[in-house]
Amino acid sequence: MSDTTKAPDDWDALAERFDEEPDHGLRDPRVRRAWAARLRTWLPPEPADVLDLGCGTGSLALLAAEAGHRVTALDRSPNMARLARAKLSGTPARVLVGDAARPPVPPGSFDVVLVRHVLWALPDPGAVLRTWAGLVRPGGRLVLVEGRWNTLSPVGMAATALAELAAPLGGPVLVEQLAGDAALWGREVDDERYAAVIRPAARRPARHTEIVDVHLLLLRGDEVLLARRSGTGYADGLLHAPSGHLEDGEDVRSGMIREAREEIGVELDPEQVEAVLAMQHKAPDGAARIGWFFAARHRPGDPEPVNREPEKCSQLGWWPLAGLPEDMVAYCRAAIDAYRAGHRFLLHLHEPGDTIAYTAGGPDRAVPLAPPATSRSCTICSSACSGASGLVASRLEPPCCGT
Repeated sequence: MSDTTKAPDDWDALAERFDEEPDHGLRDPRVRRAWAARLRTWLPPEPADVLDLGCGTGSLALLAAEAGHRVTALDRSPNMARLARAKLSGTPARVLVGDAARPPVPPGSFDVVLVRHVLWALPDPGAVLRTWAGLVRPGGRLVLVEGRWNTLSPVGMAATALAELAAPLGGPVLVEQLAGDAALWGREVDDERYAAVIRPAARRPARHTEIVDVHLLLLRGDEVLLARRSGTGYADGLLHAPSGHLEDGEDVRSGMIREAREEIGVELDPEQVEAVLAMQHKAPDGAARIGWFFAARHRPGDPEPVNREPEKCSQLGWWPLAGLPEDMVAYCRAAIDAYRAGHRFLLHLHEPGDTIAYTAGGPDRAVPLAPPATSRSCTICSSACSGASGLVASRLEPPCCGT
């Protein structure tokens, strides 16, 4: 009910006199009954969760609450919200202060979004309609009371314009003309006034997609090759296995061979590389990816790896598997530790606030998805390994000695 093109201070100044308009305050019993009757036809017959945006002093929100609905009312103006809170004090309704165009409420949490005399004043009404449609549950509805007021210098939004904006939502739009019902306005009117009930089409959940990474564990005896990231904008200064994103149309093994050639100048045959770990990783900001870790042996006489991407890497070096450095990317460290323990499938899901760097003694986000397979002998000391390995038959069985 509050025009959101005005600053909250403007509406704060108008709040005390806002209910003087018959259709705002609904003080006249005849006007109040007329709006209550219309509202019953627009809202579900059973109790529903109703969000009243731009609620003004809460007159429609009160009618909805009195009809048994669970109401959340919102207005940008603190004074309007204060008056609405007082008007609704005898009901379970809650009142929020916020922008109707970007309501601070979870998506898909209401059965009805009710808005009166707001949409016409917003700078991008089409985008706002999409936002509001996202607030309703499947089968929910938008109830918009709008108009094009004054015949000499009209302002507002015609019903045809609103119907066009609502068409991309995919559901039916029912427009009900209201100008002929003088009881709603407390007087005769001759401009355009209407209600539109919009039922957005059910939205298919977006398919989940994730980046696919490939990572190379290049092994030399009991050492692994690591690269120090630099100038990439992600994890710069930390050590990580040579890695990269899979390209369109590329299988994971081919992508690994390409990345090895591009990053460290190593030419690998398909028979040299073996998939040793698949990991789903989630960064602290929630971004997720799938990492395929491949192992390959650096054999005596093989050319030494070289830094082919100095703009992205400041150092290449060999580190002992049993004594990995601490300044590593956390999920790479977790992957190597899991590989050494014989795990093939791993979740590594950061929580918000985690660092992307490995922290000794920090939270362990690694969750194996299957136990290691059978036990084996250590390739360093020949003793039985304390953990079992899923790589028993592998040509690339890792050392397991921790000392």
